[in-house]
Amino acid sequence: MSKQFYITTAIDYVNGQPHLGHAYEKVITDVIARARRCLGKEVFYLTGLDEHGQKVQQAAEATGQDAQTYCDGLAQDWQSFVEKLGISNNDFVRTTDARHKAVVAEVLQQLYDKGEFYQDEYVGFYSAKQETFLTEKDRNEDGEFDPIYGEVQELREKNYYFKLGQHQQWLIDYIEANPDFVAPDYRRNEVLGFLKNETLEDLCISRPKERLEWGIPLPFDPDYVTYVWFDALTNYLSIPRSRGEEAELWPADIHVIGKDILKFHAVYWPIMLKAAGLELPKQVLVHGWWQKDNQKMSKSTGNVVDPVTVIDDWGLDAFRYYVVRELAIGPDGNWTDEGFATRYGAELANGLGNLMNRSLSMLNRYREGVVPELNDELSAEAIAARDKLVKELKSSDLQEGLRTIWTYIARVNQYVD
Repeated sequence: MSKQFYITTAIDYVNGQPHLGHAYEKVITDVIARARRCLGKEVFYLTGLDEHGQKVQQAAEATGQDAQTYCDGLAQDWQSFVEKLGISNNDFVRTTDARHKAVVAEVLQQLYDKGEFYQDEYVGFYSAKQETFLTEKDRNEDGEFDPIYGEVQELREKNYYFKLGQHQQWLIDYIEANPDFVAPDYRRNEVLGFLKNETLEDLCISRPKERLEWGIPLPFDPDYVTYVWFDALTNYLSIPRSRGEEAELWPADIHVIGKDILKFHAVYWPIMLKAAGLELPKQVLVHGWWQKDNQKMSKSTGNVVDPVTVIDDWGLDAFRYYVVRELAIGPDGNWTDEGFATRYGAELANGLGNLMNRSLSMLNRYREGVVPELNDELSAEAIAARDKLVKELKSSDLQEGLRTIWTYIARVNQYVD
């Protein structure tokens, strides 16, 4: 079987609430997937949930449930959210799935056998909120740790570490030789800037079971579980392999992610794959964040956009159209209710809807419902627009693709006038 077009979203942390950012990532990935299918490719689209880690364990304990039961309940909500968005995914991964855990164990054992891991004692700081170790470099100028880390505790414990540092120059060379590996280009430059100016510290890939039980046990040391990010990143490989479709799907064509997890996908993940002797994904496509009325969305300020409410009020197609039309993949975007209503009225209702209504009405009135011969000029413009659109879809420039479509719609409206 020939290679399929394999595209993924990042998997979402099960303990969070689905929001506009999650919806946006899934929708733009879905548009790319559907476009590739229209262009004749067989496409495999993967999304899913990240269900392990300390935050999940603590949240489950707070509700009086075991962690698996807690995750099972939340997973139903997330899967309903995906369905609400009209997503055409081919599979939905949960990191608590046996099929996923088996592949994580395989990769861990393989890297351990290759000598990529070592055990050492860590002395320093730990953020339970972000489930990550911190160094003095993570402090702000005032000497304090950023509030995003929550409560930071001093910690001394033995763990296993992945020798990231020995692969640093290789990764720099790879990214420079493959300019499309990280897109847009300013995100690529961001990664290269980090790699060229910072010493890449080895990555802790374990947590002791005495502190955290909710995770995948290390196959070579049952007293430890796997660091949640090592576990989560492996989902992109675990599903193709567990389905027996690794040859048809791997390497992934596009990982669609948010800018906040760029380091994990453009630094840790390629090194993990290289160390395991596997091909790297062809592209990590990085999108920005949404604001509301030029302010960060926050429950405390009451300015959160609920995708489900918007879909219920305006319809699924209108929601999907607006997020793709309003925001190019890369920069941050700004949601305004007025802007949504304006695009709905001016472009969907008046631009497209009115054109369809007028065309059908005139066809019945003047042509007895029979479609006439095509106008040569309009036909030529349609072909040119189609060819331009195909290039834009192949480069994942969805916003520009919609501009191309709407330019042609405006031209046809002009012709009808």
